[in-house]
Amino acid sequence: MLALLHTSPLHVPVFDALRDEHHPGLELRHSVAPDLLSRARREGPEAVAADVTAAFRRAAADGIRAVLCTCSTIGEVAERAAGEVGVPVIRGDRPMAAAAVAAGPRIAVLATVESTLPPTLALLDDEARRVGRPVRARAQVVPAAWTRFEAGDVEGCAHLVAAAADAVTDADVILLAQASMTSAASLTTTALPILSSPRPGLAAAAAAVRTGSA
Repeated sequence: MLALLHTSPLHVPVFDALRDEHHPGLELRHSVAPDLLSRARREGPEAVAADVTAAFRRAAADGIRAVLCTCSTIGEVAERAAGEVGVPVIRGDRPMAAAAVAAGPRIAVLATVESTLPPTLALLDDEARRVGRPVRARAQVVPAAWTRFEAGDVEGCAHLVAAAADAVTDADVILLAQASMTSAASLTTTALPILSSPRPGLAAAAAAVRTGSA
């Protein structure tokens, strides 16, 4: 069984659909905590580190084989909690970041909330150091997109993100920093590769369930 920690209920059907398509038989247990993102945006990700660790410990006590954190803003504190909970903890955006670094040095990072950018850029630097590749990441918050998403207008948010992606030039790859941005990829006209986190993140977590290690 895999536990997933989300900060929006809108992520649940996305990951259920990916499970049904690519990992049939994998049991998912969803936990949704929007307050974690709200507090992390106001006070910084460290403000929710203890609560994230506690949530993972509860999951481990319930027999979970691995945990997947789908929120990029709190991904770093979630990953650090791995040593304290006794089961693999997968940072959902790390496989995406690794793919972005492999795609080329010029990475355009799009986000819908400012709080996502520092951990995402730090993650790209970490992956670049790990494989010895130089990267030049350029980050942008898409105006008004998060307001649309919070209001339940997922399609409106996706169209704003897609327009921002289509305006990107001088990049090797476009990285959509949050899981909530994933549907925008199908709306773009750009020829640049566009990466999002749900599919590779769930694949890494499913592997952790099978092997018992991240």
